Amino acid sequence: MISIQENIQTAPYTSWLVGGPAEYFCMPTSVDELVQAQEWAQAEDHKVTVISGGSNVLISDQGVRGLVICLKKFTGSNISEFNGRLQIEALAGTGKSELLKIFLKYKLAPALFLAGIPGDVGGGVVMNAGVGEMFTPREFVEITDWIEVLKPDGSIERFEKAQIQWDYRHTQGWQPGIITKVGLSWELKPDPAILEQVKTANKTRLTKQPLDMPSCGSVFRNPPGHKAAQLIDSCGLKGFTRGGAQVSLKHANFIVNTGTAKASDISELIDIVKKTVFDDVGVHLQTEVVRL
Repeated sequence: MISIQENIQTAPYTSWLVGGPAEYFCMPTSVDELVQAQEWAQAEDHKVTVISGGSNVLISDQGVRGLVICLKKFTGSNISEFNGRLQIEALAGTGKSELLKIFLKYKLAPALFLAGIPGDVGGGVVMNAGVGEMFTPREFVEITDWIEVLKPDGSIERFEKAQIQWDYRHTQGWQPGIITKVGLSWELKPDPAILEQVKTANKTRLTKQPLDMPSCGSVFRNPPGHKAAQLIDSCGLKGFTRGGAQVSLKHANFIVNTGTAKASDISELIDIVKKTVFDDVGVHLQTEVVRL
């Protein structure tokens, strides 16, 4: 039976390490426990909030009402080969780092883009996660075949790739519900150079991105015809701080927790960056971050 806890701090479950208490909290390890959690919330008339890798959310210092379902323990994958393709079935909480290891083992191209993004498989589908570099593949739409979704009525519904609308950092057509499992595949054409390319890409990212500090990855979407980081940098905002939150000195599209940040510091800094960029260069920045 799923264990429902009360008044649990959410900060340790987010990549920014900020956020107030969840009124109720659980960490399912199976589809059965996930169904139980949803049924409990419906019976008690509580709103459900799902967090998984915690890399794309900013949780308020006041916390979250209702039931927070954390998918960090909702992990596992099955690997097979069929029709010349590597096929992976992964539970939604499975880390992208685990996918990376699988594709690396087979020396396949998706390892390169997966090395550049945080979070987990379900979140990767929800926001069609990807990288700015011109790799192939570079977004989740290119490696996803299907998803399974727990619907509000307790049924599990399968959506093929073509039934999902894939946009830049967003998907729709499968809601409402909670993604439970993702089917992924790639052609079995090993490239011996992939191992070295991933090592090189990781070294480059270490020099260009603040991977040693708590962040959510990229905060803003790239506006059409622009790079968000270049716009923010051009406005002199690198290093700008609000409380314990800072626009990274390494990469202007990262906001880092210097150690004492509150969610309100990060939220305020996001708003300052948006206003400054619009006032100075006339471009509206949109966040990739979901505020809870």
